[in-house]
Amino acid sequence: MSSVMVVVVVTVGVALLFDVVNGFHDAASSIATVVSTRVLRPGPAVLWAAFFNFVAMFFFAPRVADTVSKIVKVTSTDPAYVYVVLAGLLGAVIWDLLTWWWGIPTSSSHALIGGVAGAGIAHAGFCVLRWDLVITTMWFIPIAPIIGMLASFVLMIAVYWTFRRWRPTAVDRLFRPGQLLSAAAYSLGHGGNDAQKTMGIIVALLVAAGTMTPDEQLSFTNPHTLWIILSCQAAMAIGTAFGGWRIVKTMGVGITKLRPVGGFCAQTGGAIMLFLATHMGIPVSTTHTITGSIIGVGATTSASAVRWGVAGRLVWAWILTIPAAAIVSAACFLAMKAFSSAF
Repeated sequence: MSSVMVVVVVTVGVALLFDVVNGFHDAASSIATVVSTRVLRPGPAVLWAAFFNFVAMFFFAPRVADTVSKIVKVTSTDPAYVYVVLAGLLGAVIWDLLTWWWGIPTSSSHALIGGVAGAGIAHAGFCVLRWDLVITTMWFIPIAPIIGMLASFVLMIAVYWTFRRWRPTAVDRLFRPGQLLSAAAYSLGHGGNDAQKTMGIIVALLVAAGTMTPDEQLSFTNPHTLWIILSCQAAMAIGTAFGGWRIVKTMGVGITKLRPVGGFCAQTGGAIMLFLATHMGIPVSTTHTITGSIIGVGATTSASAVRWGVAGRLVWAWILTIPAAAIVSAACFLAMKAFSSAF
């Protein structure tokens, strides 16, 4: 086996590791509201989310994977692009682990995109990026949480109006089981959008190695790509099953206090945004989306119901994720380059 193929195998392993990290890092997005409203205990909640993360592959076409695979203009004539993908993944994993440890729900999606972009720039300069895809992704950093916030706000107002004559305890009893459905829908959106990002990275890697053509499509009927879909979805589900309790606390309790009806509206609003973005092939942050949705629910009570200090710290973390992951990945690539030159 050639040295390039060894790196390819290692990089696929790192990509699946990233998917696992993404799963437990972003598990909070899928289950925070269910846990915080005490509809489910943490253990059953993560298993519920993991199942729907896995079956998402049957519901969405791989448009997000196609977008991510083309963020950097990869060419099979330059084997260094294999190292670009590896460095991008390493930078994203490092940033994800750091923010998970700090309890900050940053975006694994943007860490991955920033990581690959940073490694690509370190190798071949800014011209190596597909700026149309990068700019679209960056636009959706603010758009995704805003749409999630508006959708959940409208849903919450509609629920208030529809059940205005009901007693609060009766409404809670109705929406407790309903929140299982909203959590399932949100987990489907999470699995559909996030797992495809790793699929796109593996596709870019195989194109760089010359074992896959740029126009080959991911499909269940294609035996050359079936393993990519199955392994990425399984890794995402496994990671979700491990959970991310530090971030659950921030998401489910730190932003605003939720009841079952609020949790239902927040997750449904977030799911609407994720389904739309996945259909359009836009990689968005599930963490950003659910944060915006939770804020939208809290804002229906009063602006003071939202802990804006916590929300503000999350926004700063979002802004810093792409450049921070890019810097870490660029450093990883340059370190690999220096190490290979020394030998």
